[in-house]
Amino acid sequence: MNNAVLRLTDVTRTHGAAPHEVLALRGVSFAAYPGELVAVMGPSGSGKSTLLTIAGGLDQPSSGEVSVEGVDLARLGQEGRARMRRTSIGYVFQGLNLIPALTATENVALPRELDGVAPRRARAEARRALEEVGILDLADRFPDNMSGGQQQRVAIARAVVGERRLILADEPTGALDTETGEGILQLLRARCDAGAAGVLVTHEARHAAWADRVVFLRDGVVVDETGTDRADVLTEPAAR
Repeated sequence: MNNAVLRLTDVTRTHGAAPHEVLALRGVSFAAYPGELVAVMGPSGSGKSTLLTIAGGLDQPSSGEVSVEGVDLARLGQEGRARMRRTSIGYVFQGLNLIPALTATENVALPRELDGVAPRRARAEARRALEEVGILDLADRFPDNMSGGQQQRVAIARAVVGERRLILADEPTGALDTETGEGILQLLRARCDAGAAGVLVTHEARHAAWADRVVFLRDGVVVDETGTDRADVLTEPAAR
């Protein structure tokens, strides 16, 4: 199949230089399709977060190719990748990355405004996204006046605002109670059911249960996959 929203082809990522270099990813091939939520699991240090940062264009592979909606991210340049993140890719970071001087609405609307959407429309979209994650009543509050869980929901609203074709989420429920976390996963699931592709990094099997497929990483290598009969979605690298 060639209609993947996200495709990694034989991607390797090396940090540092010999003799102290670390292979974070070793020839990983991976794809996510419209309407599909893929969970990525594995022990700490297995390469899960590296996979997400490369998929979102925040980092570049040492070798291999990454494409979003058929566009090779390496060919876009830094400005082009930034534009794609504002328009097509929603990213939920572990560190949240909210701007303290902006309200919840302003944080969520910022990527839309940077892409040229009129402020009034961008803020209306932001308020709808905040309502989706259950915190519209906090629209005018600053991050420092919110709990960790509330800040997490602002970050998730920012990731899903607008027409995002790819949603990348790195432990998105980490700061949330069980009920709220389930609601966020339900939202991600609904966005994928509506046609987006989603990639969810998680340690929790109950969260992975929301996904269509689960991909397992260990030491930067894909070692297993469950929940699909598509032979071409993911190619497991040769055993090392």
